[in-house]
Amino acid sequence: MSIITLTTDYGLKDHFVGALKGKILSEYPEASIIDISHDIDPFNTVEASYIISAAYSSFPKGTVHLIGVDMELNKENQHIVMQWNDSYFIAADNGILSMLSQKIVPQKMVAINIHDRLPSEATGMDVFVMVACHIAKGGLLNVIGKEINSIKQITEQKAVISDDNNILKGHVIYIDHFGNVVTNISKRQFVEVAKGRPYEIVMKTKNIKTILPNYSAIASSDKYPIKNYEGEKLAIFNEAGFLEIAIFRSNPSKVGSANSLLGLNYRDVVSIQFKN
Repeated sequence: MSIITLTTDYGLKDHFVGALKGKILSEYPEASIIDISHDIDPFNTVEASYIISAAYSSFPKGTVHLIGVDMELNKENQHIVMQWNDSYFIAADNGILSMLSQKIVPQKMVAINIHDRLPSEATGMDVFVMVACHIAKGGLLNVIGKEINSIKQITEQKAVISDDNNILKGHVIYIDHFGNVVTNISKRQFVEVAKGRPYEIVMKTKNIKTILPNYSAIASSDKYPIKNYEGEKLAIFNEAGFLEIAIFRSNPSKVGSANSLLGLNYRDVVSIQFKN
């Protein structure tokens, strides 16, 4: 079984996702197609990068990840395939894959060069489908592309450390279904900078002094039921390894969330200040 995942900003109202799956199955009927997300904000490469970075490790080695966000071929964005950690990622070279390449050096990268082999009316997604099916069938990267040594980086995906090593400055890169706010501060960066020092998470309005191991750890006292802690703000490192700000058991549509109650929006600054 060959797995091809889909991550796009197409949404589900239109025909695009269904048509995309139809094209894959027409080319490779044995493919197993898995949706990661089709609700990426239009052209939001940072959000797409976070979503694929958070999801890829749940799939078997050899999975092909097709990413259709800001994917039109133009003078700034070529089409590429990256073999990374024994998985394959097909995307435009618009920075989407830079979050992965910051963690582990890619095994191989190629610039796709089969565009002239398809009919003149073929779209960029048609190219991606052909490449995805080729790889899923066991095809070699050299057949569909020319090897490259670097890809475009999105600098805003990485938090910045101050010169005195006392402030780790990041910002919001994603807001999930629960209204939880995900930042670009990774657990790895935090550990490297903290070195056991006390710290405080500084936001727009309210600060947080402790990063919890999980959401329910907010219920610190056995004297009170866990329900008493609903609505309290907290911070954790989520499964993807990034600092997340949340409101414990809060319903975004009825009560509010970290996004609405703490006033944290996409690209807002969130910093961790360390004390010597």
